[in-house]
Amino acid sequence: MTEPVNTTLGGARTALRRLVAACALAACALGCGAVLAPAPACALEVQKLTAQPNADAGSDVLGGKETRLTWEFQADEDEALAGFTVTLPQGTEFSTEDARVTILSGEDLMDRTFVKPKYSVDGQTVKATFPKATEAGKYFRLELYHVVFPTQGGSEQLSATYELADGTEKDVANIPALTIKGTSALDQLESFLEEQPWVEAWNSNRFLRLFLNPLIIVSSLPVVFSGFLMALAIVLVAFPLAIPFGFILSLMRISNSRILHGISGFYINIIRGTPAFLQIYIAFFGLPLAGVNIGNYPLGVIVMAMNSAAYLCEIFRAGIQSIPPGQNEAARSLGMNRMQTMLYVIIPQTFRNVLPTLTSEFILLYKDTSLLAAVGVMEIVMYAKTIVATTGSITPYVVAALFYLLVTLPLTRVVSGLENRLAGKTPAKKNSPKGARAKANAADATL
Repeated sequence: MTEPVNTTLGGARTALRRLVAACALAACALGCGAVLAPAPACALEVQKLTAQPNADAGSDVLGGKETRLTWEFQADEDEALAGFTVTLPQGTEFSTEDARVTILSGEDLMDRTFVKPKYSVDGQTVKATFPKATEAGKYFRLELYHVVFPTQGGSEQLSATYELADGTEKDVANIPALTIKGTSALDQLESFLEEQPWVEAWNSNRFLRLFLNPLIIVSSLPVVFSGFLMALAIVLVAFPLAIPFGFILSLMRISNSRILHGISGFYINIIRGTPAFLQIYIAFFGLPLAGVNIGNYPLGVIVMAMNSAAYLCEIFRAGIQSIPPGQNEAARSLGMNRMQTMLYVIIPQTFRNVLPTLTSEFILLYKDTSLLAAVGVMEIVMYAKTIVATTGSITPYVVAALFYLLVTLPLTRVVSGLENRLAGKTPAKKNSPKGARAKANAADATL
């Protein structure tokens, strides 16, 4: 009895061991199968998504301006497409009027087969349905024209789905985002003007197109404005520096010292006797040859200040000599010394008398900053010159002239007002009740 029982138990144990080993092998096979099994077939793959650059220069894509969207995608080997759907970012305008779907094949994808799908638009979504399902594994290109992205720009993300021949709809993954550059109010104005019939009619005239092209005026304004700021930065630093330098030269000019008089006379004759253009060339090209390297902006300020100081010297000298000698004698009789007389009597009256002339000199110095364009300083004329070189139109120079007039015309009125005030004249107010009453009283007095 004992031997059969032991035999039965041993067989059970052996069977159990075999069962456990079989389960372990099965689990190991399943695990290896999960690791080594091939990945599922790739679905439709995006190859390219671009927008045509629409900026005046460079490769930027601007919001608020029309562009072309190009989407290229590769279907999987077992996928026959019946159509697809593309959803553009919120606020994007587009049209399917000239949309085109092309199947690319052959070497380097040079063979083209045009497909004529049926388009339907629902808000920001456009759906293209093919007349019949295409062959599996084809390479497609969608070209969508008249696309206008939002003006604020940013990273714009599209979404898309595609439909298979059996009606199955799948999402398109890994669609790259488009980088859209925001547009300014001037860019939007330029786009608006491009669509206006009167602008086209205006530019049909060769003279108007060359000198007053509305589109180039708008596009040139922000660029030339940068040069306007540079010109102001030069003249607003150079002129205050030239005033004390010119005043010191004027004091040397009227000094009894022959050395001081000779130094100031030599400097003034050299500066006033040579063109400012030549002085700029000597400074910008001569100093580097001598081993002296100064930046364009500080060197431009120095040259402009030194040039203006020579003219301010004569202005101050004339103002000092216009003060009656009796005032000098009266100050001396009050116990003032020579320095006190100059500080408290002569100088205040001199600056008051020469103020209109100083304003005129400021206007001349501001206009002379245009000479710095010849040596590469990025001021008004230099920026306008770069635009003229790319557009072939003279309009940017006209825009530059407007920026000069923006400063010179108001200052000219200021000069006239100062001159009238110094002459004791008060401008009459036209059609004012006080002016009419004064004229009536004057008439009564004469009667």
